[in-house]
Amino acid sequence: MDLTILSILLSTLAVILSVYTLFRKPQQNQPTAVATNFDSRPLQLQAYERLVLLTERIALPNLISRLSQPGISAYEMKMLLTETIKQEFEHNSTQQLYVSPVSWDAVRNLKEQSIMMVNQVAGTLPPAASAADLNKRLLEILMSQTTGALHELVAQALNFEAKKIMK
Repeated sequence: MDLTILSILLSTLAVILSVYTLFRKPQQNQPTAVATNFDSRPLQLQAYERLVLLTERIALPNLISRLSQPGISAYEMKMLLTETIKQEFEHNSTQQLYVSPVSWDAVRNLKEQSIMMVNQVAGTLPPAASAADLNKRLLEILMSQTTGALHELVAQALNFEAKKIMK
C-alpha cells in the first residue's frame, strides 16, 4: 500500500475517532457549569457557526476551486493551499474558547490532515508537475475515500454540538 494513502487513512481514522467522541452520550457524573448571570450560548453558537464555515473554507475541493490558477507549478499550488489553510485556521483560533475540546480537536485534526495530504501528494509528483496535476491527484484521492469527505464529518459533528446547545 502506498505510504501516502496509508498516512491519509490513519489521519482520517484519527478525525473519525474525534467525531465519534462528539456523538457519544455524555456521562452522568460530569461536572456541571457554575451558574452565572451571563448567558454564553449566543457566543457558543456563533463559534460553532464560524467553525462550520471554517471547515467548508479549508475543505480541499473548495480550496482547489477557489485558489486554482492556470500556469502555476504544483509546488506553488502546494504552498498556496497550505498557507491558506493555516491562515484560515489562525483567523478562527479564538473560537476554541467557546466550543468543546473535542470539537476543537476535530477542526484542528481536519486542518492538519488536509495540510499533510497536500504535502504528501505534492511529494509524489515530479518536480515539473503543474498545479493542475496536483489538484487532479488530490481530488482523485478525496473521491476514493470510502468513509466520506472528512470536512463533512467534522461539519456534522459541529452541527450536532450546536444543536445540543440550542435545546
